Amino acid sequence: MPELPEVETIKRDMQKVILGRKITGVYVHKPVVIREPSPAAFKKSLQGLTIKNILRRGKLLILELSNGSFLTIHLKMTGQLVLSQNLRNSGGSGNSRVTFQLSGGKTLNFNDQRLFGELRLVDSWKKIKFIQGLGPEPFDLTYGGFQDMLSEKKTRIKPLLMDQSFISGIGNIYAAEILFRARIDPDRPAQSLSEKEKQALYKAIKEVLKSAIKHGGSSIDDYVQLSGKRGDYVKFHRVYGRQGQPCFVCNSIIKKNTQGGRGTYFCPKCQK
Repeated sequence: MPELPEVETIKRDMQKVILGRKITGVYVHKPVVIREPSPAAFKKSLQGLTIKNILRRGKLLILELSNGSFLTIHLKMTGQLVLSQNLRNSGGSGNSRVTFQLSGGKTLNFNDQRLFGELRLVDSWKKIKFIQGLGPEPFDLTYGGFQDMLSEKKTRIKPLLMDQSFISGIGNIYAAEILFRARIDPDRPAQSLSEKEKQALYKAIKEVLKSAIKHGGSSIDDYVQLSGKRGDYVKFHRVYGRQGQPCFVCNSIIKKNTQGGRGTYFCPKCQK
C-alpha cells in the first residue's frame, strides 16, 4: 500500500503538471471504485471543473475543484495514478478503472488491479469518516507533543507507529525503516522507551520520510510515480524486505517475524 512518501510524491508531481487544468471528460470503467455519489452523478458533476489545488492528508489525495467541491482519491493496496497523453478512445489503459481527460491533451488514469481504491466527490473532505479519526501528520509533530503521545502507551512500538489514529501516513515499510534508524526493537512497548530513545525515534520519523520523498517513494509492488516511473527508495531500505541478508551496520542477519498479521523486519543486534 502506498504510504505517506508515495502519496506525497504523487501530490507534488500533480501540483507541477495538472494544476489549472480543466476536466474535459470522465470515463468510469469500474463503478465499484466510486464510493460517492453515484457513478453517473460523479461523471456529470466533474465535467468542466478546473483543478484549483492538490492536498494530502495521511494517505489520501485531495483535489480542490473550481466549484468548491473536492475529488478525493485513496489508492489503498494497488491503486495508481498515471498521467499520459490523451487516448483516442475512452477505454483507458491497462488496469484503468477511471479515466480523466484533461485540458492540454493529458489523460489521468486511476489504475487499480484489485479494486480496493476509493474515489469520492464531496463538498467537504474533512467530513469523511476516516479522516476525522486520523492522528497528526508526522511533519507537524513537535517533540513535546510526541513525548506526550507516547507517555502511557503500552502498545508495541511498531503497531503503534502504524496506527493511523496515532500518527497518520506511516505504514509497514516506513515503520520498519524508522525503528531500525532509531535502533529500537519493534516489539518494545512504547512506554518502555527512554528519553534518548524517544528523541531518536522522533528524529528518525522525519528523516526517513523526508528521504523517501526525496527519492520518489518505494516501489515494492504496484506503486509508481505519476509518470509511471518506479520509486527509487527501495535501494535505501536497511531492513524492509531484507530477511536473511546481512545488516549494513553490524553484519548480523536481518530477521523477520509477524506482528498483527504484518511482516516485521529488524536487526536483532542493532535494535534493542
